[in-house]
Amino acid sequence: MAANRWIRPEVFPLFATVGIAVGICGMQLVRNISTNPEVRVTKQNRAAGILDNFEEGEKYSQHFVRKFVRGKDTQIMPSINKFFSDPN
Repeated sequence: MAANRWIRPEVFPLFATVGIAVGICGMQLVRNISTNPEVRVTKQNRAAGILDNFEEGEKYSQHFVRKFVRGKDTQIMPSINKFFSDPN
């Protein structure tokens, strides 16, 4: 029985990990189709050719995650790194 093999408590983390990965891929796909200035889905927009719309490209590339992380420290755990690297 395939159900007895795959529906076990040990497999739930695998299901969660794959589900999160598929969700991230789907979110990126929707973001690219809906907001990317270089992707044109409708025939009318495709007929426009290459547009020099720098404001829209800047808005797309500088999304809210980059704006949030821009001034942050690049270390993952700066307090632990300081504890082990700075002599007192």
